[in-house]
Amino acid sequence: MIKIDFNKLPQHIAIIMDGNGRWAKQHAIGRIRGHKKGAQSVRTAVKTCREIGIKYLSLFAFSIENWERPVKEVEALMFLLEEYLTKEIKQLQKQGIRITTIGEIDRLNPSVKEKLMEAKETTVKNDKMILNIALSYGGKDEIIRAVKKIVQDNKNGKIDISDINKKTFDRYLYTFGMPDPDLLIRTSGEFRISNFMLWQTAYTELYFTNVLWPDFTKDDLFRAIASYQKRERRFGLTSEQLR
Repeated sequence: MIKIDFNKLPQHIAIIMDGNGRWAKQHAIGRIRGHKKGAQSVRTAVKTCREIGIKYLSLFAFSIENWERPVKEVEALMFLLEEYLTKEIKQLQKQGIRITTIGEIDRLNPSVKEKLMEAKETTVKNDKMILNIALSYGGKDEIIRAVKKIVQDNKNGKIDISDINKKTFDRYLYTFGMPDPDLLIRTSGEFRISNFMLWQTAYTELYFTNVLWPDFTKDDLFRAIASYQKRERRFGLTSEQLR
C-alpha cells in the first residue's frame, strides 16, 4: 500500500481518464468493451476519494471533440453513462455524494440527459463529496461561453467593464463555487491536458502516469497523491515567502 498523509490531502482532484481504447487493443477486444472496463475504474476512484475524504472529484468523461468519434462508439458511451447513473445512484446517495456536471449537457441524448438531471436532483443535498462530471465539455468553449455571457451582461447594464477581473470571470464559468483542482491526473502516458479546465488548472499540480485508465487502481491514485504531497505549491511566490 502506498503511504499518504491524510492530513495533507488535495481538496480537489481532477482526472483525465485516458486509455480505454488502447487497453481494448492490448486485450484484442472492441473499444466499447474497453470503455466498459474503464467504468469499473470510475467506481474505484469515486469510492476511494470518498473514503479518504477528498471533497471534490472532477472526471473528464466526454469532450466536445468526442462527438466526432464513430456513431456507435458515441452511442455506447452514452449508454454506459446512463447505466452508471442507474446502477450507482443508490450507492452515491448512501455515501452522501452529490453529482454536478460541467459542459453542454443539452447536447446529450434525451434519455441520458433525463437520467443525469434526475441523479443531480436526487443528490443535490448531499455534502460529503462532489462528483463533478465533465460531459460534452471543452475548456476553450467554456471560456468563450463565459466571455459571451459577460458581454451580454455588460450590454444589459449588469456589469461594468472596470469590474471585470479574475474573480469576476470565475463567476461565469461552469465551476463557479468550486475550488480549482489541486491535482490533475492523466492516465495512459500522454503529456497534455487536452482542453480540460484550462482556466482552472493555472496552478494545478500535474501528474502523468503510463497506466491505462481501465488498469487504474486505488494504489495508482495513492501514488499520485503521494507525488502531490512531496511538491511545494508556491503560486508564484518564493520558497522563503511561504515559510
